[in-house]
Amino acid sequence: MKRTVDPILEDLREMSLRMGSLAEAILIKALRAVWERDPGLAGEVQEDDREIDRLDLRIDAEVTRVLALHHPVANDLRRVLAIRTMSTDLERVGDLARNIAKGAERLTELPPVPTPPRLEDLADQATRALRGALDSFTESDPVLARRVLASDDLIDDTEDIYVREAIADASTHPDKTAQGVDMILIAKNLERVADHATNIAEEVIFLAEARLVRHESKLLSG
Repeated sequence: MKRTVDPILEDLREMSLRMGSLAEAILIKALRAVWERDPGLAGEVQEDDREIDRLDLRIDAEVTRVLALHHPVANDLRRVLAIRTMSTDLERVGDLARNIAKGAERLTELPPVPTPPRLEDLADQATRALRGALDSFTESDPVLARRVLASDDLIDDTEDIYVREAIADASTHPDKTAQGVDMILIAKNLERVADHATNIAEEVIFLAEARLVRHESKLLSG
């Protein structure tokens, strides 16, 4: 027997899947704007992010309504809370993609420089982490989610090495400092994308296992 709350929960899931698809798409578009030095693509990202913001507001309103009118408990409550938390992370991914696009716009106004391979590696790692997190949610798969968690340290290390290399390069090529600064900012934004992917993966584990794993490794090691 279908419950009154079931269609609402399904709507929330569909909106979050749509939001995730948009967030991934504009991140890829923002990175293309960087690699191709394309201000047109960068400008599209700014507009695309507005749709993510609209979905975030819709999810927030629907969550408020379902909590007030249906008082979900147990697994239903976990689903509602997890989707609300994930939508916040996806909204931030949209903002970070917009930041990357702004960096792309600035780079188009500067003399071109080769894209550092390590920055491309970082972009690949961050986009794969986001894709893995979204896949784990779509498939309700905590195993996929844990793979995303396991990738976070490598992404942090890649970002740290890249930033140190970029600073060293700027000291020997001061004429390229402006480009180097923008690429460092892009790297920082990519690392934050991976952090939000990790948050989403943690929510998938919470949904599947009713277990909170956020900060678990740090607390256990401490």
